[in-house]
Amino acid sequence: MPSHARAALIIVGHGSTVNPDSSTPTHQHADTIRQRGVFSEVACCFWKEEPSMREVFESIDSPVIYIVPNFISEGYFCQQVLPRELRLSGPTTLRDGKTIHYCNPVGIHPNMTRLLLQRADEVAPGVPRAETSLIIVGHGTNLNENSTKAIQDQVKLISEGGYGFAEVIDTYMEEAPFVADWHKLTTAPNVVVVPFFIADGLHSFQDIPVLLGMEKETGKALSQMDVFRQNPIEMYGRHLYYSSAIGTERLMAEVILDQVHDFDQKHQVGSGIEDPGSELTQPAALAAWLESGRTVIGQVKITPCGTGYILRHIEDADTDSLTKVSTPEAAREISRVDAAGEFRPIKTAPTLKRGWQLELGSLAELQLALEFFYPAALGMARSQQVGTLKPVPLRELLGRQTGMYRFANGITDEQAGEMIGKCCATATKCLRRIVFPLDATQPLSGPATAKLGNDAGHMEGQTHAIPLLCMEACNHIVSAARKVARANFEEKEVKGSQ
Repeated sequence: MPSHARAALIIVGHGSTVNPDSSTPTHQHADTIRQRGVFSEVACCFWKEEPSMREVFESIDSPVIYIVPNFISEGYFCQQVLPRELRLSGPTTLRDGKTIHYCNPVGIHPNMTRLLLQRADEVAPGVPRAETSLIIVGHGTNLNENSTKAIQDQVKLISEGGYGFAEVIDTYMEEAPFVADWHKLTTAPNVVVVPFFIADGLHSFQDIPVLLGMEKETGKALSQMDVFRQNPIEMYGRHLYYSSAIGTERLMAEVILDQVHDFDQKHQVGSGIEDPGSELTQPAALAAWLESGRTVIGQVKITPCGTGYILRHIEDADTDSLTKVSTPEAAREISRVDAAGEFRPIKTAPTLKRGWQLELGSLAELQLALEFFYPAALGMARSQQVGTLKPVPLRELLGRQTGMYRFANGITDEQAGEMIGKCCATATKCLRRIVFPLDATQPLSGPATAKLGNDAGHMEGQTHAIPLLCMEACNHIVSAARKVARANFEEKEVKGSQ
């Protein structure tokens, strides 16, 4: 595809608060595209992980931004949630001096058919297609009628394309036809099941195998196991083959780029190389902070070494027996789980494990590594320093929620302060300093005020740290608010019935 050397790419994923593998493919595809140098900047953001869809813009310097949803369908998330959270007004949005192009999700691209066929052949090598039923399985939902369309389109294309399968059917987790009925819906002696999901996460790797009858109960996450499940499994007198999620295919990076190219063609957008450029100011800000002695961010200590940098856990500053690694991506793996191996969905939790030494050769590598340790932190700190950071009031955040979270704003002001004080406690939950207010006219109060200190957001005693800021409450706060609001509603109903 043409170079977009003065444009940025943001890949949006769903992520998870419980599964460490849900965001992995999105990051891996970003790594692949970043290494090719097609865009000046490549970043990821998530619905359930960090950085959020509001925070990620603070990390982008480029004046032109392409956004590609790493989602399967055009349904609820891509048509409602993502445009709302990303503050988009249409295919192209002009905001804050930037031009933002919103591309189609990867799952509806025509090349997905080729990837599905390739995955089916890989999981059942040598098995004749004429003796094989192909099942494409998705989530299913009643929130948006387009949520199943991408799968149904693929089933039709493969069924009518002369690819030789005995039958091709679509099944779902939460709506008919149910994947649990696979043995009733198929007739061939071999059955290949391909999850039409982005990642080998909670649904595709843990939930669906239980629905298929392959497992009796939800097992460990893929990254916590030694090998992927073995194929085939004999059930109901047939051979069942289960593949990894289609979104883990390495060629998905090409599909992401294809969606950018298709957007340019459809909307007659010129090559990004013609766009007016801007200086990448975040590296300059980082260099200035280091020069002024700000060499700590969160639980990470940065030590300049020649033209490079050495990073350690702040409690390992004087430790010699450390495991040495030397790529920015290693920071992502280090920060993914804590010392006990438990997933860290909140990267600013005070649980970063010790025992590592990250050796980097340039300022660019350092910036990328810090993005993995503390997503969007450098951008928010830079924006606050120059006065452009726009914190989102808690009431505004809760008020824009839809679906199961639409009642989250039913908490009282007092409950909001108590909830944040508990959920965001610096010593045990999150190192960030909160900069958002309760609403447009009043600040947070009660226990939440402990998170509003002028130089908080880092380990106690590190007064010259690069700050970790919270410009908008995270999805953990939204979930907590929903629970409190629901309890308020139920209490009112009980009192009303008395």
